[in-house]
Amino acid sequence: MAELTIYFGDNLPVLQGLPADSVDLIYIDPPFNTGKVQSRTRLSTVRDENGDRTGFQGKRYRTIKLGSKEYTDIFDDYLSFLEPRLQEARRVLKGNGSLFFHIDYREVHYAKVLLDTIFGRESFLNEIIWAYDYGARSKTKWPAKHDNILWYAKTPEDYQFHLEECDRIPYMAPGLVGPEKAAHGKTPTDTWWHTIVSPNGHEKTGYPTQKPRGILDRIVKVHSQPGDLLLDFFAGSGSFGEAAVAHGRRCILVDDNEEALRVMEKRFAEINVEWMNWTPEAQHDAPVQRRLFA
Repeated sequence: MAELTIYFGDNLPVLQGLPADSVDLIYIDPPFNTGKVQSRTRLSTVRDENGDRTGFQGKRYRTIKLGSKEYTDIFDDYLSFLEPRLQEARRVLKGNGSLFFHIDYREVHYAKVLLDTIFGRESFLNEIIWAYDYGARSKTKWPAKHDNILWYAKTPEDYQFHLEECDRIPYMAPGLVGPEKAAHGKTPTDTWWHTIVSPNGHEKTGYPTQKPRGILDRIVKVHSQPGDLLLDFFAGSGSFGEAAVAHGRRCILVDDNEEALRVMEKRFAEINVEWMNWTPEAQHDAPVQRRLFA
């Protein structure tokens, strides 16, 4: 059975309340400190002869704005905000547990120095580059089309790495390896090519910083086992929790953004996850949902 618990509130007191050495895998996608208000507008189109755009076979369509979701991504002292939370993350990890820290080029070097201090430089195992090719193209510098995921093991000599569970990817030159190998594919390297969440795809929740399930499924399957306890204390749209439940893991999610809770409520209802009532006035740092799933 997979168990999912969601906390609505500040993640620091939630972390402080978790037992030491209790979590098998942590993935976090904290705010990137971009200095901007991150927003995402959802759009839909309907057939309208007087519409504002032309589509397939010259037919006219009208664009409808469905709504926007946003949050502020500005911190005066980003590392001071992260440090106590990362200290707690290390405390709650089991001896063979791992932390995956998802960030981008603006803060990754600062974050790595902080993580080296907390976990020890020897605990750093990989910097995974998630590369994608979507969005605007700068004409003044090379467009930034990747995120950084730092992998730290609490005990560098003892950690979970089940490579046999990893999805396989096509060979770039299949003719060089023969038909059998080409059909089987190969395991990825530390550079993961994967599209972003499609703006029009079924996976899309509309949350501004949603990450694709393909990336999270890979982390869940390779770095934990069914029944393990996983944690994401910057849960956002709940993608990591959905990946955990899909693969038979238990998971704790934490977020203090009301919009994140609304997105998760809708998202988990769609996969038949029962949801306890909550309101924005509900006490923070209390679980708002806890259910068992097959």
